[in-house]
Amino acid sequence: MNWTVPPRLQHFIGGAWVDSCDGEMFADLNPATGQVLTHVAAGGAAEVEDAVRAAAAAFRAGPWAQRGGAYRAPFLERIAELMLAHADELAWLETLDTGIPIRQTRGQIARAAENFRFFAQRAREMTGATYPVPGRFLNYSVRQPVGVAGLITPWNTPLMLESWKLAPCLAAGDPLVLKPAEWSPLTADRLAHLIEEAELPGGVFNMVHGFGETAGASLVAHPDVRLISFTGETSTGRTIMASGAATLKRFSMELGGKSPVLVFDDADVGRAVDAALFGMFTLNGERCTAGSRLLVQEGAAARVIPELVRRAGRIRVGDPFDEATDLGPLIHPEHWDRVMSYVALAPQEGARVAVGGRRPPHLPEGSYLEATVLTEVRPEMRVAREEIFGPVLAVMTFASEADGLAMANDVDYGLAAYVWTSDLTRAHRVADRVEAGMVWVNSHNVRDLRTPFGGSKMSGIGREGGDLSFDFYTDWKSVQVALAPADIPRLGSSGSV
Repeated sequence: MNWTVPPRLQHFIGGAWVDSCDGEMFADLNPATGQVLTHVAAGGAAEVEDAVRAAAAAFRAGPWAQRGGAYRAPFLERIAELMLAHADELAWLETLDTGIPIRQTRGQIARAAENFRFFAQRAREMTGATYPVPGRFLNYSVRQPVGVAGLITPWNTPLMLESWKLAPCLAAGDPLVLKPAEWSPLTADRLAHLIEEAELPGGVFNMVHGFGETAGASLVAHPDVRLISFTGETSTGRTIMASGAATLKRFSMELGGKSPVLVFDDADVGRAVDAALFGMFTLNGERCTAGSRLLVQEGAAARVIPELVRRAGRIRVGDPFDEATDLGPLIHPEHWDRVMSYVALAPQEGARVAVGGRRPPHLPEGSYLEATVLTEVRPEMRVAREEIFGPVLAVMTFASEADGLAMANDVDYGLAAYVWTSDLTRAHRVADRVEAGMVWVNSHNVRDLRTPFGGSKMSGIGREGGDLSFDFYTDWKSVQVALAPADIPRLGSSGSV
């Protein structure tokens, strides 16, 4: 292994690597040590202006938007090939930058490459519709690119989540400006180099590093940006929508979550515990669809909760490059402080820290936290209602199906839900009534790229995934062609009606 971290990261604008106009930089930290990994160009309004101008020129005059999906598909396939050829390096960079264990980042890189392959195929298949009126009209509708897209991505599993936006956006024909998360820029930088190697036309792909308050805000406010796809906190989503409203931007928002895992008395308890632990404590608990509320029916509580606590206490916390590690450090010291504030709050609210809740004694440096399970939690507590976004699971019990559903729905969020039962009719009934954009029955989170992805309530607006991504990244244009002279009233002529 001879990979290295570049001493500084630049923007990629109009096919060129550039520094910020004012030379400003910010530090990217290693979550396992707190040490500086590299310095990153801090972009702002000037860099966003240059990037949007390059993207707009590519949209108006270049081949990317003008030619069809069959033209664009090979570029996406080339990006996927390059990602797989550099998969080990990308996984190494992702683990170094995020603290996610290397065993898990390898899977994320494979999924990211598959996203590009999937949308390459979808680009080839993208078509319109015809509506003939025999003898009178041939009416047809076609999809067309919308324009410059601004893609603002989060710091958790950054490469995979960037691919969820980049691949359909490029497949649809929209030039773009990517604003990666400032806490995890390394794989975005490496991906940009691979995209450059794939030789997309100039200006189609642009990347501006920086903070949300500067680079992100400038991208959202820019009048020539027609689309904003954002994944992140609900509070930030509100700010983005308010800013973009002035120019009537189209938004796709995947925001916060506090997803319930409902375990009924008749569930396969062993598999439910396996799934609850996997869904909460992989990716360091920093997962938007994490089942962070475990709701257990009273008849199953004695079988579920003690086993869950026992197993959580055995989750291996440590060096994310150790193949035996299950749980690495949180992304940043600021985030560690935030998560720990909720752990400290739990007993003040009356909950019990059944296991975890501490920095592991053998890991004095870095943003480490043990897998944490809170029991005796009540629905009104903040730890049961607010997104913690770390390895902290809140456990509650319920009496009846109606009680469980009421508890599951009694939060502001509605991203995902997980239902465990052997009763087929109950499974469908609960899936129908739980307030969530996505529901898994007797399974953990297994993503199908063809299905809609997104949440309800304060978990987001809109859906992406499969062909629904093209509903966001393209516009429909309808054309009506007269096949015979149509009756047109002759206003102003003698005898007109």
